[in-house]
Amino acid sequence: MSTPLAAKIAREYGTPCAVIDMDRVERNIARIQAACDAAGVANRPHIKTHKSPLLATMQVAAGARGITCQKLGEAEVMAEAGIDDILISYNLIGDEKMARLAALQAKANMTVAADNSTVIAGLPQAASASGRPLSVVVECDTGRKRAGVETPGEAIALAREIAGCKGLKFAGFMLYPTETGWTEAQKFFDEALAGVRAHGLDATMVSTGGSPNLKNLGKLQGATEHRPGTYIYNDRMQVAAGVASWDDCALNIYSTVVSRAGPERGILDAGSKTLTSDTGGGLEGHGLILEHPEAKIARFAEEHGFLDLARSNTRPVVGDVVRIVPNHVCVVVNMMDEVVMVRGEEILGTLPVAARGKLR
Repeated sequence: MSTPLAAKIAREYGTPCAVIDMDRVERNIARIQAACDAAGVANRPHIKTHKSPLLATMQVAAGARGITCQKLGEAEVMAEAGIDDILISYNLIGDEKMARLAALQAKANMTVAADNSTVIAGLPQAASASGRPLSVVVECDTGRKRAGVETPGEAIALAREIAGCKGLKFAGFMLYPTETGWTEAQKFFDEALAGVRAHGLDATMVSTGGSPNLKNLGKLQGATEHRPGTYIYNDRMQVAAGVASWDDCALNIYSTVVSRAGPERGILDAGSKTLTSDTGGGLEGHGLILEHPEAKIARFAEEHGFLDLARSNTRPVVGDVVRIVPNHVCVVVNMMDEVVMVRGEEILGTLPVAARGKLR
């Protein structure tokens, strides 16, 4: 059976629909800002989760030191909204991106990450065109095997390279340790820091991430800031990581049961184009249905969510509107033009996902 709010949202907006609880959003913003303050590190939230200038402004107003963006397109949307302290935590390459970075640098205080000489070689072009120095942090791989230099020696060499480029300023290091790899990250950072200091440089910005590491907040000695993103909404992955509860999950997908062709199966109107196929590193199914937690969203077609009800003590009927906590909310939000805001049982209106689709 649908809740009164779910039924009202289905009538006014249709399903599938992304709905954010603003009470929970505000509570999440305040909770993590307080945690950063208590740990003695600045909060630089990653906006890739919500992609909303309004929510980013709320985070800054609560005490965040600027924001983090993954792509230039996101940063352009945020700078246009007046946010003026932005870290782009991603390698930027090519003349087109340098021209856009220069335009951003002319209106906001920009910092960019780099983990190789090719990226660094292009950045003076943006600095020169903007007319002021560009801050650059060296991205360090401390266990995730994603981007980042793999040794302190490489980090030291890139720091010296940055410092030697006209128009560039070596700002420090960016790290994203694994949840259990902070001892190793500390050793890496200590060696890299000693190395740059031996060459007359210093790391004024030491940035750690992300939401799964909130339980390790402030653990890296020398860290100046942390980059959590998902915390503003949370999802099944954050609950599984132990950094959020179900009551902290501020975004739900409202979806209608459109078929019950068999006693142990059904179809939702939310498929792979609404919910992510990301299983979150081992989660069972593709989201938690709050009204039927034993049910499993077993697989997808583009517009079909296949329900496995074999273990469910309660089973929905055709027409029921259910609420789903996504596995990975960041991917889900990027598929939405807007989200519906609620407070309690009141619908406040819609919020554009202004930076959605900004993949470059």
